[in-house]
Amino acid sequence: MSPRQNLPESVEVYRDGFWCREAENRIEDAPSAEKFIEKVGFCSALTDCRRPGPSLFIAVCGRRDAYIPRNVQKDPETSLAWSIKDDIMRRGRVYYGKLLRGRSTFVSRRLLPSFHALFGVPRAKEATVLSDDARKVLRVLRREWEMGSADLRRASRIERRPHFNKAIDELQKALKVIPIDALYQPTFTYIWALAEIRFAGELKTVVSREQGLKTIAGAYLYGAGMTLRGELASVTGLSRVDAGSANWSLVDDALALRLASGVYRWGELPQSWFEPNDDSRF
Repeated sequence: MSPRQNLPESVEVYRDGFWCREAENRIEDAPSAEKFIEKVGFCSALTDCRRPGPSLFIAVCGRRDAYIPRNVQKDPETSLAWSIKDDIMRRGRVYYGKLLRGRSTFVSRRLLPSFHALFGVPRAKEATVLSDDARKVLRVLRREWEMGSADLRRASRIERRPHFNKAIDELQKALKVIPIDALYQPTFTYIWALAEIRFAGELKTVVSREQGLKTIAGAYLYGAGMTLRGELASVTGLSRVDAGSANWSLVDDALALRLASGVYRWGELPQSWFEPNDDSRF
Protein backbone atom coordinates (compact mmCIF):
# COMPACT_ATOMS: atom_id res chain seq x y z
CA MET A 1 0.00 0.00 0.00
CA SER A 2 1.29 3.46 -0.87
CA PRO A 3 1.32 5.73 2.21
CA ARG A 4 -0.15 8.56 0.10
CA GLN A 5 -2.82 6.66 -1.84
CA ASN A 6 -6.02 8.71 -2.08
CA LEU A 7 -5.28 10.80 0.99
CA PRO A 8 -6.72 14.33 0.88
CA GLU A 9 -4.07 17.04 0.73
CA SER A 10 -5.35 18.46 4.01
CA VAL A 11 -4.48 15.16 5.71
CA GLU A 12 -1.04 15.15 4.08
CA VAL A 13 -0.44 18.67 5.39
CA TYR A 14 -1.52 17.56 8.87
CA ARG A 15 0.92 14.64 8.69
CA ASP A 16 3.65 16.99 7.45
CA GLY A 17 3.37 18.88 10.69
CA PHE A 18 2.81 16.03 13.11
CA TRP A 19 5.44 13.76 11.58
CA CYS A 20 7.99 16.58 11.07
CA ARG A 21 7.93 16.35 7.28
CA GLU A 22 8.61 20.09 6.98
CA ALA A 23 12.00 21.78 6.64
CA GLU A 24 11.36 24.20 9.51
CA ASN A 25 10.50 21.33 11.89
CA ARG A 26 13.12 18.77 10.85
CA ILE A 27 14.96 16.80 13.53
CA GLU A 28 18.61 17.71 14.04
CA ASP A 29 19.66 16.05 17.32
CA ALA A 30 18.77 13.33 19.81
CA PRO A 31 16.81 15.51 22.31
CA SER A 32 14.48 16.81 19.58
CA ALA A 33 14.15 13.28 18.20
CA GLU A 34 13.10 12.01 21.63
CA LYS A 35 10.41 14.71 21.83
CA PHE A 36 9.25 13.66 18.37
CA ILE A 37 9.01 10.01 19.42
CA GLU A 38 7.09 10.91 22.58
CA LYS A 39 4.68 12.93 20.45
CA VAL A 40 3.97 10.29 17.81
CA GLY A 41 4.16 7.37 20.26
CA PHE A 42 6.12 5.09 17.97
CA CYS A 43 7.96 5.35 14.67
CA SER A 44 10.41 3.53 12.46
CA ALA A 45 14.06 4.49 12.55
CA LEU A 46 15.25 4.38 8.96
CA THR A 47 12.34 3.90 6.54
CA ASP A 48 11.54 6.40 3.79
CA CYS A 49 8.42 7.60 2.02
CA ARG A 50 7.89 4.24 0.30
CA ARG A 51 6.51 2.90 3.58
CA PRO A 52 3.65 4.43 5.57
CA GLY A 53 3.96 5.87 9.03
CA PRO A 54 6.23 8.30 10.91
CA SER A 55 9.97 7.82 10.51
CA LEU A 56 13.04 9.34 12.13
CA PHE A 57 14.81 9.43 8.76
CA ILE A 58 11.97 11.36 7.11
CA ALA A 59 11.83 13.73 10.10
CA VAL A 60 15.57 14.34 9.77
CA CYS A 61 15.09 15.14 6.07
CA GLY A 62 12.09 17.37 6.82
CA ARG A 63 10.11 16.48 3.69
CA ARG A 64 7.40 13.98 2.86
CA ASP A 65 9.08 12.60 -0.29
CA ALA A 66 12.39 11.60 1.35
CA TYR A 67 14.15 8.57 -0.14
CA ILE A 68 17.10 6.67 1.26
CA PRO A 69 19.71 6.70 -1.53
CA ARG A 70 21.64 3.65 -2.70
CA ASN A 71 24.97 5.05 -1.54
CA VAL A 72 24.05 5.75 2.08
CA GLN A 73 27.67 6.13 3.21
CA LYS A 74 27.99 9.45 1.38
CA ASP A 75 24.50 10.77 2.12
CA PRO A 76 24.53 13.43 4.88
CA GLU A 77 20.86 12.97 5.83
CA THR A 78 21.19 9.21 6.23
CA SER A 79 24.40 9.69 8.22
CA LEU A 80 22.71 12.18 10.53
CA ALA A 81 19.69 9.92 11.06
CA TRP A 82 22.01 7.00 11.86
CA SER A 83 24.04 9.13 14.30
CA ILE A 84 20.89 10.36 16.06
CA LYS A 85 19.62 6.78 16.25
CA ASP A 86 22.83 5.74 18.02
CA ASP A 87 22.61 8.69 20.43
CA ILE A 88 19.00 7.84 21.33
CA MET A 89 19.96 4.22 21.89
CA ARG A 90 22.74 5.21 24.30
CA ARG A 91 20.61 7.74 26.19
CA GLY A 92 17.91 5.14 26.87
CA ARG A 93 15.04 7.59 27.29
CA VAL A 94 12.84 5.84 24.70
CA TYR A 95 12.65 2.19 23.66
CA TYR A 96 14.63 1.09 20.61
CA GLY A 97 14.88 -2.30 18.95
CA LYS A 98 13.82 -4.40 15.98
CA LEU A 99 10.13 -4.67 16.71
CA LEU A 100 7.48 -3.88 14.12
CA ARG A 101 7.83 -6.15 11.10
CA GLY A 102 11.39 -6.83 12.19
CA ARG A 103 12.44 -3.22 11.51
CA SER A 104 14.25 -0.86 13.85
CA THR A 105 11.52 0.89 15.84
CA PHE A 106 11.30 3.58 18.51
CA VAL A 107 8.54 3.38 21.14
CA SER A 108 7.73 6.02 23.73
CA ARG A 109 7.62 4.97 27.37
CA ARG A 110 3.90 5.74 27.57
CA LEU A 111 3.10 3.20 24.83
CA LEU A 112 5.59 0.53 25.86
CA PRO A 113 3.13 -1.35 28.14
CA SER A 114 0.71 -1.60 25.20
CA PHE A 115 3.37 -2.96 22.87
CA HIS A 116 4.44 -5.41 25.55
CA ALA A 117 0.84 -6.61 25.88
CA LEU A 118 0.77 -7.42 22.15
CA PHE A 119 4.30 -8.61 21.40
CA GLY A 120 5.92 -9.46 24.73
CA VAL A 121 6.55 -13.05 25.86
CA PRO A 122 5.91 -13.73 29.57
CA ARG A 123 8.73 -15.53 31.36
CA ALA A 124 6.45 -18.48 32.06
CA LYS A 125 5.96 -19.00 28.30
CA GLU A 126 9.59 -18.60 27.20
CA ALA A 127 10.23 -22.35 27.12
CA THR A 128 7.39 -22.97 24.68
CA VAL A 129 7.49 -19.76 22.61
CA LEU A 130 11.18 -18.92 22.23
CA SER A 131 13.64 -20.95 20.17
CA ASP A 132 16.52 -22.86 21.77
CA ASP A 133 19.07 -20.32 20.51
CA ALA A 134 17.03 -17.40 21.83
CA ARG A 135 16.85 -19.01 25.27
CA LYS A 136 20.61 -19.60 25.22
CA VAL A 137 21.24 -15.90 24.59
CA LEU A 138 18.73 -14.93 27.25
CA ARG A 139 20.36 -17.15 29.87
CA VAL A 140 23.74 -15.54 29.27
CA LEU A 141 22.40 -12.00 29.45
CA ARG A 142 20.52 -12.73 32.66
CA ARG A 143 23.85 -13.76 34.14
CA GLU A 144 26.12 -11.10 32.59
CA TRP A 145 23.61 -8.20 32.12
CA GLU A 146 25.29 -6.80 29.00
CA MET A 147 27.69 -8.05 26.34
CA GLY A 148 28.98 -7.29 22.86
CA SER A 149 27.77 -9.39 19.95
CA ALA A 150 30.90 -11.53 19.50
CA ASP A 151 31.32 -12.28 23.21
CA LEU A 152 27.61 -12.99 23.59
CA ARG A 153 27.64 -15.44 20.68
CA ARG A 154 30.62 -17.31 22.12
CA ALA A 155 29.14 -17.39 25.62
CA SER A 156 25.85 -18.68 24.18
CA ARG A 157 27.73 -21.37 22.26
CA ILE A 158 25.96 -20.56 19.03
CA GLU A 159 28.52 -21.41 16.40
CA ARG A 160 26.86 -19.95 13.30
CA ARG A 161 26.47 -16.18 13.14
CA PRO A 162 23.19 -16.28 11.16
CA HIS A 163 21.65 -18.42 13.90
CA PHE A 164 22.83 -15.93 16.54
CA ASN A 165 21.46 -12.97 14.56
CA LYS A 166 18.12 -14.74 14.19
CA ALA A 167 18.00 -15.36 17.94
CA ILE A 168 18.79 -11.71 18.69
CA ASP A 169 16.06 -10.55 16.30
CA GLU A 170 13.61 -12.95 17.92
CA LEU A 171 14.41 -11.60 21.39
CA GLN A 172 14.06 -8.00 20.22
CA LYS A 173 10.64 -8.72 18.74
CA ALA A 174 9.62 -10.31 22.06
CA LEU A 175 10.81 -7.17 23.94
CA LYS A 176 13.39 -9.20 25.85
CA VAL A 177 16.69 -7.80 24.57
CA ILE A 178 17.71 -4.36 23.30
CA PRO A 179 20.89 -2.77 21.93
CA ILE A 180 22.20 -0.15 24.33
CA ASP A 181 25.32 0.99 22.47
CA ALA A 182 27.09 0.70 19.12
CA LEU A 183 30.89 0.57 18.97
CA TYR A 184 32.74 1.23 15.72
CA GLN A 185 36.37 0.66 16.80
CA PRO A 186 38.25 -1.62 16.42
CA THR A 187 35.31 -3.30 14.66
CA PHE A 188 31.59 -2.58 14.60
CA THR A 189 29.52 -4.27 17.28
CA TYR A 190 26.36 -3.73 19.29
CA ILE A 191 26.25 -4.00 23.07
CA TRP A 192 23.18 -5.99 24.15
CA ALA A 193 21.26 -5.88 27.42
CA LEU A 194 17.98 -7.00 28.93
CA ALA A 195 15.09 -4.67 28.11
CA GLU A 196 13.76 -5.02 31.65
CA ILE A 197 16.87 -3.32 33.07
CA ARG A 198 16.13 0.00 31.38
CA PHE A 199 12.35 -0.23 31.23
CA ALA A 200 11.43 -2.23 34.32
CA GLY A 201 8.39 -0.18 35.27
CA GLU A 202 6.89 -0.07 31.80
CA LEU A 203 7.38 -3.79 31.16
CA LYS A 204 5.82 -4.69 34.52
CA THR A 205 2.73 -2.56 33.88
CA VAL A 206 -0.17 -4.86 33.06
CA VAL A 207 -2.32 -3.84 30.09
CA SER A 208 -4.95 -6.05 28.49
CA ARG A 209 -4.48 -7.02 24.87
CA GLU A 210 -7.69 -5.22 23.90
CA GLN A 211 -6.61 -2.00 25.61
CA GLY A 212 -3.15 -2.31 24.07
CA LEU A 213 -4.64 -2.61 20.58
CA LYS A 214 -6.87 0.41 21.10
CA THR A 215 -4.07 2.52 22.57
CA ILE A 216 -1.70 1.81 19.68
CA ALA A 217 -4.43 2.37 17.09
CA GLY A 218 -5.43 5.61 18.80
CA ALA A 219 -1.87 6.91 18.91
CA TYR A 220 -1.37 6.18 15.23
CA LEU A 221 -4.69 7.59 14.05
CA TYR A 222 -4.24 10.76 16.13
CA GLY A 223 -0.89 11.41 14.45
CA ALA A 224 -1.97 10.31 10.97
CA GLY A 225 -5.25 12.22 11.02
CA MET A 226 -6.83 9.64 8.73
CA THR A 227 -5.90 6.09 7.79
CA LEU A 228 -6.64 4.09 4.68
CA ARG A 229 -7.63 0.47 4.35
CA GLY A 230 -4.86 -1.78 5.68
CA GLU A 231 -2.61 1.10 6.77
CA LEU A 232 -2.50 0.33 10.49
CA ALA A 233 -1.79 -3.35 9.79
CA SER A 234 0.93 -2.41 7.30
CA VAL A 235 2.69 -0.11 9.77
CA THR A 236 2.47 -2.32 12.87
CA GLY A 237 2.43 -5.84 11.50
CA LEU A 238 -0.89 -6.51 13.23
CA SER A 239 -3.40 -8.72 11.45
CA ARG A 240 -6.15 -7.00 9.50
CA VAL A 241 -8.63 -8.44 12.00
CA ASP A 242 -6.80 -6.96 15.01
CA ALA A 243 -6.27 -3.62 13.29
CA GLY A 244 -9.91 -3.42 12.28
CA SER A 245 -11.08 -4.34 15.77
CA ALA A 246 -8.83 -1.68 17.28
CA ASN A 247 -10.12 1.02 14.94
CA TRP A 248 -13.71 0.00 15.59
CA SER A 249 -13.12 0.35 19.34
CA LEU A 250 -12.07 3.97 18.69
CA VAL A 251 -15.32 4.52 16.79
CA ASP A 252 -17.31 2.92 19.61
CA ASP A 253 -15.69 5.35 22.06
CA ALA A 254 -16.59 8.30 19.79
CA LEU A 255 -12.91 9.07 19.25
CA ALA A 256 -12.87 8.26 15.54
CA LEU A 257 -15.17 8.26 12.54
CA ARG A 258 -15.50 5.45 10.00
CA LEU A 259 -15.66 7.08 6.57
CA ALA A 260 -15.71 3.91 4.48
CA SER A 261 -14.69 0.28 4.74
CA GLY A 262 -11.28 0.33 6.41
CA VAL A 263 -11.02 4.14 6.29
CA TYR A 264 -10.98 6.04 9.60
CA ARG A 265 -10.50 9.62 10.69
CA TRP A 266 -9.74 10.99 14.13
CA GLY A 267 -12.92 12.61 15.35
CA GLU A 268 -11.59 16.02 16.32
CA LEU A 269 -8.10 16.89 15.15
CA PRO A 270 -6.24 19.71 16.93
CA GLN A 271 -6.28 23.01 15.10
CA SER A 272 -2.49 22.92 14.90
CA TRP A 273 -0.19 19.91 14.81
CA PHE A 274 1.84 21.04 17.82
CA GLU A 275 -1.07 20.97 20.26
CA PRO A 276 -0.26 18.45 23.00
CA ASN A 277 -2.27 15.26 23.16
CA ASP A 278 -4.06 15.47 26.50
CA ASP A 279 -5.86 12.12 26.10
CA SER A 280 -4.00 9.97 28.63
CA ARG A 281 -5.20 6.81 26.92
CA PHE A 282 -2.95 7.54 23.95
